[in-house]
Amino acid sequence: MVLITVLDSRSHTARATTARAALEEAVAYREPISLDEVVSEAALQTRVDKKFLLTPEQFTALSEHLGEKFKIMQIDGLRTFRYESVYFDTEDFDQYRAHRQGRRRRYKVRSRTYADTGLSMFEIKTKGLRGATVKHRIQQDLDQAGELTEDNLQFLESVLESEYGQQVPELQPVLDSSYTRATFVNPVDSERLTCDVELEYANSGRKINGPDLIVVETKSADGRGASDRALAELGIREVFMSKYCIGVALLNPHLPANRWSRLLQQNFVPDPTLR
Repeated sequence: MVLITVLDSRSHTARATTARAALEEAVAYREPISLDEVVSEAALQTRVDKKFLLTPEQFTALSEHLGEKFKIMQIDGLRTFRYESVYFDTEDFDQYRAHRQGRRRRYKVRSRTYADTGLSMFEIKTKGLRGATVKHRIQQDLDQAGELTEDNLQFLESVLESEYGQQVPELQPVLDSSYTRATFVNPVDSERLTCDVELEYANSGRKINGPDLIVVETKSADGRGASDRALAELGIREVFMSKYCIGVALLNPHLPANRWSRLLQQNFVPDPTLR
């Protein structure tokens, strides 16, 4: 299997966004931290994730509120990076439905490529104890990104058997997504804050751009990190969303999306008939 739609890596540069400008300004002068340091000090493969949707103005206020303890991940002089992912699901979107229904035994399967560095990973995200997110990943060849190779399938089989005692269903690529990300890191408390702008979603027939907003995700051991407190002090409330589920709902309006309907109508699409 291959990528459904090859996203034009230049398309995001053509639409200069206020959100991208706010992100670039926020990361410009912070102290850098290397990828090796992030992996050793704040890898957080098991963590509590919280998502927030910020305007550029709110994001600037958050950056100022975080103080100096947060550094910016930097690789080869770069501080913002383009991420490209292919998500896999069954023909009837069983895992999308599992997320919509809030099933405890749910997971996401994706191929992720870090476009600026050439690294590509095959990843499975599962739910652990007390709702914590557990990420399982293996490196894959760049020219096999977006494919369910034999190695990937064997890895997926071992994860699903170990985590849930489940067999691997018949999967296919259902969504391409890409965005630009910067990562704030608090090495003292092993905490990370990812900030995504210029979301793009595509499948075999359509392509949709996300809003001029910043998707902020806090990743900490217990969900009560310094960034969580900063967001609370600014009065910014958590939103319950998944970039994968939002993309599937946008590109497949026949699927029920009631769990995210208000978020979609207010921030992603103006269509009031979206379920």
